[in-house]
Amino acid sequence: MSSDHLPLPDAETVVKTGATFARDLLERVLTTFLQSFIGGVVVTQPLDGSMWYAAGAGGVGAVLALGKGLFARLRGAVNSASLAKGV
Repeated sequence: MSSDHLPLPDAETVVKTGATFARDLLERVLTTFLQSFIGGVVVTQPLDGSMWYAAGAGGVGAVLALGKGLFARLRGAVNSASLAKGV
């Protein structure tokens, strides 16, 4: 393998900033909310529950995702919302 064909990641992956962390955390919180909300809708519809219960479940999931992301920042890489090392 020649040195000019090394499979290197792009600069965005290598150089992380506070903005990268904020975007990563926001994406994780929003996707967790949506996943929890959809899960809540699936459960509340057959049980004749309120859509507010589904929204509440989504909110709890999003708050937990936010807490995990902030904890990850304190524990690991400063500009990553992941608990995995090196992310």
